[in-house]
Amino acid sequence: MKVLIPSALRSYAERGEVDADGDTLAALLIDLDRSYPGIRFRMIDEQGQIRPHIRFFFDGTQLRELSQPLRAGGELIIVQALSGG
Repeated sequence: MKVLIPSALRSYAERGEVDADGDTLAALLIDLDRSYPGIRFRMIDEQGQIRPHIRFFFDGTQLRELSQPLRAGGELIIVQALSGG
């Protein structure tokens, strides 16, 4: 499926749109990390949780759990919030 990468993570993928496979969000992120080593750690913490500044949207619906199923042919958008003061 198509995965849209935010500009802050493009140093890993070197482009804004890539392809990855997986029947759950967790599986897709593992597949993405195989092609672009280190990208998963920027989104998932050491406890296996989605980092607070990361949001995932699959075909317009926000995914809140790594176990959420994905269907082939969809589009995953990764959004990385900016913070600071």
